[in-house]
Amino acid sequence: MRLPLEPALPDLPIRPVQEMGLKELERVRLILRGGSIVDWRRLHFRTRDEVDRFLRLCCLDLTQPQDEAWARRVLDEAVEYLRRTFGYRVAEAVARPQELHDVFLCACGLKEPRLRRIACIVLKCMHVVQHIEGRDLQYRLAVSEADLADMAIRKVSGAMDEARAKGLPISEFYHSVKTRESLITKLLAKKETVAAQVYDKTRFRIVTRTRADILPVLYFLTQRLFPFNFVVPGQTENSLLPFKSLLRDFPHFAAHANDLHLDPNFEDREASAGNPFSGAAYRVLNFVVDLPLRLDAWLPPPDKDSRERKGRVTFTLVEFQILDERTATTNELGDSAHVRYKHRQRRKVLRRLSRGLVVPRLAEPEPGEAE
Repeated sequence: MRLPLEPALPDLPIRPVQEMGLKELERVRLILRGGSIVDWRRLHFRTRDEVDRFLRLCCLDLTQPQDEAWARRVLDEAVEYLRRTFGYRVAEAVARPQELHDVFLCACGLKEPRLRRIACIVLKCMHVVQHIEGRDLQYRLAVSEADLADMAIRKVSGAMDEARAKGLPISEFYHSVKTRESLITKLLAKKETVAAQVYDKTRFRIVTRTRADILPVLYFLTQRLFPFNFVVPGQTENSLLPFKSLLRDFPHFAAHANDLHLDPNFEDREASAGNPFSGAAYRVLNFVVDLPLRLDAWLPPPDKDSRERKGRVTFTLVEFQILDERTATTNELGDSAHVRYKHRQRRKVLRRLSRGLVVPRLAEPEPGEAE
């Protein structure tokens, strides 16, 4: 009998901003700046149940023998890598824990605090190994990008239905998949013309009623849809919700400023080029997620699975665009309008294609220009 495609998640109430603390602030900041969990030095789980929910968000149910065995194999590979490559002396309590949850609790300093550093290092390596395993699984199966996009759409749409049912102020939600023409144009506009570098083939747009509503919606996504550490580093565009504005607008967040992984001014020093085709007044929060998906439907039942590597989870890249109603309206005015964005992008492509050649006239004039 085949397992369900996704492990069940225990229901949790919506967390208002006023009830959020350091844990929530760090996770939201990771998304807002497009950071990497590899740069963290501590996790913030408080209980075993929180760790278990996180693992289920990763599509792993460690009550199932095959998931438990696969997770321990990932742990073994991470430990062996550290011992062989760097000569790390990984304590047995971390290398061979009684249960996998213990490694996370060690990394939080809740269990054997002296092992916090090595537990964090091991989990960082496990994070990378897990992704390598997931990509390898996808390459070995007859599953198409269209199949993965459909699975992602159903998963995200289900989460959005739940969010609305719980009363989150979501005014608009829809998904789209880039057309072939859009993909060609985008790749020609990029210097790195590699198809794998188009991160937004499957896109989700979420519009909240007010800007203050973005934070609880964002945190809901990390509790119901994807683990916060699966945000793709370096692929966030955030011109809408600066991190320091959270510290300014919510004094209970400011109280945690000295405990953050990165100092509060880090974003000010971090250069962000943004999207070269967007208007100067355009504001948005865009980020890319490696969405975990179980591929049980393409795999033999666990008791008949003869593969050497038993992973059943892969990843597909999806983009989220989040903004509020007022910003969404403003973004369609003047220089920020989407039609002008597309026009600037096509002009850039035309210049690249015709470099050194006769430059043809663009088929349509600049929006607002006379024919």
